[in-house]
Amino acid sequence: MDVIDKALQFAAKAHAGQCRKGTDIPYISHPAAVAMILLKAGYSDAIVAAGILHDTVEDTEITLGDINCEFGPEIAAIVEGCSEPDKSLSWEQRKLHTIEFLKRASNDIKAVACADKLHNVRSILADYQQEGEEVWTRFKRGKDKQKWYYFNIVNSLQHEGTFPLAEELEKEVNRLFHT
Repeated sequence: MDVIDKALQFAAKAHAGQCRKGTDIPYISHPAAVAMILLKAGYSDAIVAAGILHDTVEDTEITLGDINCEFGPEIAAIVEGCSEPDKSLSWEQRKLHTIEFLKRASNDIKAVACADKLHNVRSILADYQQEGEEVWTRFKRGKDKQKWYYFNIVNSLQHEGTFPLAEELEKEVNRLFHT
């Protein structure tokens, strides 16, 4: 079985029963969309697989050890880099950690993190077009904090130089917060 197919099956089982925030959309649609963004951008199968698995450690019972055992150290390292290390910290502390970490993360981690954020922003944009400002009520920290986070993520991803996915994210973040 190829690594992308294996990752899809693994993530589908791990995220079974979960839905996207504030919706009834099965959660697995998000990792699958992240994978499609990475595939379309020409990334390797290993990076695409890491994109599929990027939320398994953060949002399920799966451990980094499980990922390493099933998919090897390269994919496990990318998943680790895309996971918040300490869920007990406040939202602000976790987001600040991510913003700082991504400034000097590997290009592989930046690619997966960027595809993740790109899909999130596109999802919010689609919902915004349906619901308007009401969309922000599903976020505990609201529009202003989301704006702060996403603009800082764009800056961090481009800290050591830009790349096509980061430029796409920047465009979408500007669309979302300047509508």
